[in-house]
Amino acid sequence: MPGFVFYRGPSKLDGAPIVAIATLESANGKTGDMIQTWILREDISPLDAIQSGQDASICGDCQHRGAPGRKRTCYVDIGKAPQGIWLAYHRGIYPDLSGDPATQRALVAGRKSRLGSYGDPYPVPVWAWRPILVGSDDHTGYSHQWKRPQAQYLRPYVMASVDSAPERDLAHSMGWRTFRVRAETEPLAKREIACPASPEGGNRKQCISCTACDGTSRGARQASVAIIVHGKASKHFQTVTA
Repeated sequence: MPGFVFYRGPSKLDGAPIVAIATLESANGKTGDMIQTWILREDISPLDAIQSGQDASICGDCQHRGAPGRKRTCYVDIGKAPQGIWLAYHRGIYPDLSGDPATQRALVAGRKSRLGSYGDPYPVPVWAWRPILVGSDDHTGYSHQWKRPQAQYLRPYVMASVDSAPERDLAHSMGWRTFRVRAETEPLAKREIACPASPEGGNRKQCISCTACDGTSRGARQASVAIIVHGKASKHFQTVTA
């Protein structure tokens, strides 16, 4: 089994139909062989969703989506894994285990999971994440929806994904740990470390052996993480001012 569906239903962002899929094998050199999870529009391909702006159903107001007057800076190559997984889903490759949490837990047992390999974890209800969170040995995750009052339940599980020092400080004041995308010229702050899986962090660990990006599950005072903007669209990155 290459993976399974763990949620099909409305997005918590806009009610549009989405599907969440866990894949069981990964050749991602940065993360290592973690369980990868993909939040996708069910009714429209990832490439078409980007072109039409309907990726807002799974990415919300993340600035890396791009917008009028601002180019896309998301590091995910949508034409590869997300598009391929969406097509495989529509061929029936992934069994729907959304109503079988016990089997989900068994499939991820002894593994580490990544919440939101593409797409934000927030559009998927917390009950749908629970079998993966409970069954996995550990996890990582990020959300750009951390300012929403309804997203505060995610603090123990994921990092607030921020794009500036002011955003980082605001998220810390709300009880989040943060994962900050920064320009190469921006310094690290106190209680902020360079991602150990990045060039500036020495590429000394993969995410699977680090799992520092696990929200506040080990305490809100743990150091937050930052990474220099990367990916083919990184030249278009702009820090936010608030």
